[in-house]
Amino acid sequence: MPNGTDPLVRRTAKRLRGWGGVAAMAVACGLTASLTLLPLAQDGGGAAAAPRTAGPGVGTGVQVKADTCEHPEASLTPSSADGPSIRAVKDRGKLIVGVDQSSYRWGYRNPEKGVLEGFDIDLARAIAKDILGDPEAIIFRTIPTNQRIAALNSGKVDLVVRTMTINCKRIEQVAFSTAYFQAGQQVLAPKLDKGITGYDSSLRGKRICTAEGSTAYDALEENSFGAVFKDEADGTKDDKDLLTVPNQLDCLARLQMGEVDAVVTDNALAAGQAAQDPAVELKGRPFTEEYYGVAAKLGNDDLVRRVNQVLVGYRQGPWQKAYKDWLAKDLPGIAGPPAPLYK
Repeated sequence: MPNGTDPLVRRTAKRLRGWGGVAAMAVACGLTASLTLLPLAQDGGGAAAAPRTAGPGVGTGVQVKADTCEHPEASLTPSSADGPSIRAVKDRGKLIVGVDQSSYRWGYRNPEKGVLEGFDIDLARAIAKDILGDPEAIIFRTIPTNQRIAALNSGKVDLVVRTMTINCKRIEQVAFSTAYFQAGQQVLAPKLDKGITGYDSSLRGKRICTAEGSTAYDALEENSFGAVFKDEADGTKDDKDLLTVPNQLDCLARLQMGEVDAVVTDNALAAGQAAQDPAVELKGRPFTEEYYGVAAKLGNDDLVRRVNQVLVGYRQGPWQKAYKDWLAKDLPGIAGPPAPLYK
C-alpha cells in the first residue's frame, strides 16, 4: 500500500458516488477541514472549465493537499482545454503512447491479427480519439517495465499506459492521471508446489522473480520473508536478469523453466499469466492495494487534465465494456473503476 494512505478513506471513496457521497465521506471520516467539494474543473491557466459529468462509477472526487503524499492517486482536475502539450500532439497528428506487448489481456500482440490488444490498449485509443478525433491516430512504442519513466522524461512517448502503479516515489518523477484500475501484489507459483501458500514465511529460501523498477521488487525489499530475490549484479552491466528482469512476463518464462520458484507481481497481471499457463496459480491473497494511472511527463499538466477528462466519460460505460472484453473471465468480481480523487 502506498505510504500514508488511509484505507478507510480509500474504501469509502470507491463506494460513494456524486456530490452527496463525497460530502458523506468527509463527514464520516472527520475530514471536512481538508477535503472539499470541487464544483468546477480548472484548466491550466486557472479558468473554469466545463463541469464534470456525473454518472455511475464517476464521482466528483475530493480535494487533497497538493504538498503531501497522503493520497498519491489524487490528480489534477479534468479539463478539455488545449495547452502546449495538447497542441504539440495535434501538430504532430499522432499521440505517442508507451505500452506493453507481452502482458496478456492488458497490452499484448495478438499473434493471429498481428496487432496490439488489451485493456490498456483500449484506454490509449480512447485518449487518442478524444484529442485527435481518431482512435487510430496513435503510435504505440513498447517499453520494458524499468524504462517507463525514462521514456517519458526523454520525450520518447507522450503517455505511458502500461499497468503503472501510482505511488509516492513515482509522483516525484512523473505526473499521473486519476486511477483507472485497482490491483494488488500477489504470489504466482506452480499449482503442484503446495509449500508456497502466499506472501508469507513459506517464501523463505525460495527464488522469487520480479520486474526491475516494479512495486513488487520494492515490497520484497521491505519484507522478503527470507526469499532470494536479488541478482548479484543488479543494476550493473553484469546483471544476469535472472531474478530481476526487464519485463514482467520474463518471470513466467523463468518459472516455467524452473529457474525460479515463484513470481511476485500485480494480481491483475498474474491472472493473465495463469490464463496463459494452467500449471500455475495465484497463491494466498493480495497483500497490497495499488492503483494504476496513465503517466505523463512532469509539467505536462494540460495533458494530464485532458486524460482525466477522458476518464470521466470512460468510467461511465467504456471501462465496463473493456473489463468484460479483457479481464472479467480471469479476474472476476470487480464492480467498476476506482472513484477519482483530485488535488
